Amino acid sequence: MTATDMTVKSTTGTHDVVAAPRSHPGRWIAAAALVVLCAGWVLSLWSNQNIDHATIADFLFDGRILQGVLLTVGLTACSMLLATALAVALAVMRLSANPVLRVMPWAYTWFFRGTPLLVQIVFWGYLGLLYEKIGLGIPFTSVHFFSANTNTIVTPFVAGLLALGMNEAAYASEIVRAGLLSVDHGQVEAAHSLGMSPAYTLRRIIVPQAMRVIIPPMGNETISMLKNTALLQLIAVPELYTRASWISAQNLSQVELLIVASAWYLVLTSVLSVPQYYLERRYGRGAGHGLPATPWQQARKSADRIRTRVAQVARTNPMNTRTETDS
Repeated sequence: MTATDMTVKSTTGTHDVVAAPRSHPGRWIAAAALVVLCAGWVLSLWSNQNIDHATIADFLFDGRILQGVLLTVGLTACSMLLATALAVALAVMRLSANPVLRVMPWAYTWFFRGTPLLVQIVFWGYLGLLYEKIGLGIPFTSVHFFSANTNTIVTPFVAGLLALGMNEAAYASEIVRAGLLSVDHGQVEAAHSLGMSPAYTLRRIIVPQAMRVIIPPMGNETISMLKNTALLQLIAVPELYTRASWISAQNLSQVELLIVASAWYLVLTSVLSVPQYYLERRYGRGAGHGLPATPWQQARKSADRIRTRVAQVARTNPMNTRTETDS
């Protein structure tokens, strides 16, 4: 048997050459160090003698806390609906050819982004000090159709809704405007050449493509809105953090109630992250790059890689090589 025959036989027996992935020990060491630090921090909190775990368990699903959770979710949803409606209107006005329509949303954004949210909440909460009554009528005339006490109309819930929604609209309008500007103007001209009206072009051509840019930051703004509801404690809106503060003022378990509120905020933000993830995938289709794998797809790929690696190790096992040589 010549050397060439032995080479061919060896190549046929081992099939293709399998390239082993490069090892990165530094990454694994850094990951292990982070896991140890996080585990130590969590363990130190859990074993802290100054924390009463029984109190946390008692109030985690307390009726008052659950009512605060529901009100927090309702406030977040209503505020984001108000903010989104205002943001779309402001963004469209900002892109208008009319100079007055361009200046008004700019002034709105300048004012609400330039003043702290805390100040705006207090302002809306104490609106009754400026206006004793709110009415509806014809401006600059004595004709009035409706009039009522300000504190009756602008309740703490309504004040918080207006403060959060109008403040968020200033930030969301810039997000919407950036999304609208990201669409190629040639598509707008093509739609107009086909006889589409500006409103129809905006609704069917521009907005669906702009959503790919709008969804990620708007998802972050929604999560920020959820956490900003805690500031409504100043005007006595009984949301999650306010109720936790009221309970802690009675039983003096401030840290335990803070942990309860934090746990619920983490749960709510995690739930909000799920629709954001799938909305990003939906509106990211056809954007010129592949969609990121879902967690289920990533798990399947990891399992396939493990199976492939095990099969490679089994093929390169010295016992298998010795058996093939003997035969």
